[in-house]
Amino acid sequence: MWRIIVACLSLLASGPSQAQEVIRLARIADIPDQYVGGEMLRAVYARLNIKLEFEDVPGKRALALSSAGAVDGEIQRIGTLSRDYPTLVQVTPAINYIEPAVFATKLRFDVAGWDSIRDYSIGIVRGVGSSEAGTRGMARVTATTGLDNMVRMLDADRFDVMVTDLFSGLAAVRKLNLQARIHPLSPPLERIHIYHYLHERHRDLVPEVGKVIAQMEASGELAALREALVKQVLNAP
Repeated sequence: MWRIIVACLSLLASGPSQAQEVIRLARIADIPDQYVGGEMLRAVYARLNIKLEFEDVPGKRALALSSAGAVDGEIQRIGTLSRDYPTLVQVTPAINYIEPAVFATKLRFDVAGWDSIRDYSIGIVRGVGSSEAGTRGMARVTATTGLDNMVRMLDADRFDVMVTDLFSGLAAVRKLNLQARIHPLSPPLERIHIYHYLHERHRDLVPEVGKVIAQMEASGELAALREALVKQVLNAP
């Protein structure tokens, strides 16, 4: 979907030519922040001479595959994932962050945390842990099959507001040419650091990947790459 060539990635893999190990990660389909996180990880793994491949599936399916070991892990998920899926091992430090935000058509109000949307009907994407956790216990929550579907449902007034990360929501609204109809409310609900996860059979790889993430974070490379990827997705034709 987002066919972006990240020129710097080819420069990151150094060393003698040899057969690369391949790691396959579950990627939630059609979620822009998952694309960005995946490309950030591609740069990380290139430092280890490991090639990444992605399995694009719905959110719940992704967790079923990764926790069962059918794929090697998850690109990025909230920090509490291992509590519910103990076969998935968290890689630290965080690889990325998301800012869950409220989008609406008619409503305009200042967002003051998750409780400020409790009385509205809310759309979320099924399998997105931050949205499921933030709206848990709320009376009128509709779990949709995907981001584009949710945006279309909001446009059709199927619920009052939708919740998704700010970047992904802006990208999806732009993609569907609904900027004049759907707008984000401010400020975002929160900022959540999200983590890469590997299946427990790759436990020995976890500290190696974490070390590279920490190095790229300290040098500013990770933040610069994220910024470039976000801009390219939002400016894509």
